[in-house]
Amino acid sequence: MNDIFQDNGGKLLQVLLHTGLKILPGREGNDAVDDAGNEYELKSVNIRLTKSFSTHHHMNPTIIKKYRKVDWIFAVYEGIELLEIYKLKPAHLEPYYVAWEKKWSADGDKDINNPKIPLKYVRLHGIRLL
Repeated sequence: MNDIFQDNGGKLLQVLLHTGLKILPGREGNDAVDDAGNEYELKSVNIRLTKSFSTHHHMNPTIIKKYRKVDWIFAVYEGIELLEIYKLKPAHLEPYYVAWEKKWSADGDKDINNPKIPLKYVRLHGIRLL
């Protein structure tokens, strides 16, 4: 991490410190890894701006296949204050994966632009870590 204040670096560092995860280098692939080698997708939201988590700007079956293999960590911020952290297992997110696959196929195999996961869903189904 070259500059912790660039590209949400400070927030990312805060989540890593709370979860004990380590960053995976590069922009492709998953975001973090634990000491056992399990990889994670990390997402954050600023509830002053929106109530849903962004996912991927080119959602397609290849990305969904990757997402199905890992747990997700969702960090909830109000401005720069970290309020909550949740972990969701792939099974928790399966309804979204199925819906995205159906939409992708129905739209003629066209990538979906950044489908969202509502904060309400994360709070309801997630394992609260903070």
